[in-house]
Amino acid sequence: MKRVLVPTLTALACGAAYAQVPPGVQLYGIVDAGVQRVTGYSGGTDTKLVSGIMEGSRFGLRGNEDLGGGWRALFVLENRTELNNGTLGSRPPSGLQLPDRFSQASLLGLPGALQPALNQLAPQLATQGLGVNLANAFWDRQAFAGVVTPVGAVLAGRQYTPGYEVIATFDTLATQSSLAVGQVAFFPPAIDIRANNSLQYRIQLGGLTASAMYAFGGVTGNNKAGRLMGAMAMYRSGPFAVGIGHNRKNDELGQSSLKSTVIGGSVQVGPGTLGGVYALIKDDNPALGLSAIAPLLTPAVGAAAAVLVQNAYINALRQDAKLMQIGYKMTMGPNTVYVAYNLYNDTRSSNADTASYGVAYSYALSKRTDINAVATHFNNKGLGQAAPGQAGFAGGFTKSAGTDSNSLALGVRHRF
Repeated sequence: MKRVLVPTLTALACGAAYAQVPPGVQLYGIVDAGVQRVTGYSGGTDTKLVSGIMEGSRFGLRGNEDLGGGWRALFVLENRTELNNGTLGSRPPSGLQLPDRFSQASLLGLPGALQPALNQLAPQLATQGLGVNLANAFWDRQAFAGVVTPVGAVLAGRQYTPGYEVIATFDTLATQSSLAVGQVAFFPPAIDIRANNSLQYRIQLGGLTASAMYAFGGVTGNNKAGRLMGAMAMYRSGPFAVGIGHNRKNDELGQSSLKSTVIGGSVQVGPGTLGGVYALIKDDNPALGLSAIAPLLTPAVGAAAAVLVQNAYINALRQDAKLMQIGYKMTMGPNTVYVAYNLYNDTRSSNADTASYGVAYSYALSKRTDINAVATHFNNKGLGQAAPGQAGFAGGFTKSAGTDSNSLALGVRHRF
């Protein structure tokens, strides 16, 4: 959720606020591109033109119609565009490489004799789940319609989840750049960002904004499979703001999967804003389609070994972690400076911890156009192996567990 979207979604919960938007259909978007240089990959340092230094490039359509009596109809359709090559999705610069803890038999607790099978399986798993918008959905970012009433808004479609909205609001970077808190928790994902087939109710009362979401799993014969539920509340009063959100998802079998509880807050301190995010992440049944591993491997290694591998992946991809950030943002004239420290603290035996820290700078050439520079260091400990991406894509993984990574990026962004 980016700058364009947070005000939009907040306004949807209040008919009076949304009434300020002219009726009809609007075209809007962001084009953001630049050059990024990243160290630590298995192939060495990577320097390339990328899409989305500060914000992912996109265009969208949004419209509303006054129905009278405090009622409004509305819709949002928002596309993802990779500005460097014109495609709809992307894979990380590390390609189909999985972290060592998901590709090496010894780290998975498996016999070495199964390593050849893992060498074939790991790229298949990466092909299915490692990247952004792998399904090439045209309206990948958002696609929903709804009605604003005097007592709140009801929205239906593909939407940002309540838990993610809290992170996006209180992340000092507002999910921008490689310094955003979510960059250290890309895989396995620490929070569900968007939900398909979702119904959401939103309301705004003074400084309070709240929402509740139910997303149908879409699996015939099993209403629990793939289902997501979430809720959030945020309150703002003068220089202070606080929020809490929770998402709960089921896997493809209907078992309880990723649970994310997020607390955020911000306060004006001196010329800028001090903010922070703290999230508890728990996932005992990863919703990554892992139940298909055993049938896939059985012809090659036999049923018993295939089940062993499947269980090893389920265990390896489980999460019990804390995700946190503290940061400061200061704007003076056309200059905006961000500093932040992020940490994904893995409390499981794998101890795959990743911390990041750095600085981002934005200079406004106009109200719509700015140039941006970002410097970020990723510190991987234990079996941590993350590399920095940017707002438009994930960075993937370094050459080996515990290898650190640095990122330098320079780009230009234009909003319309």
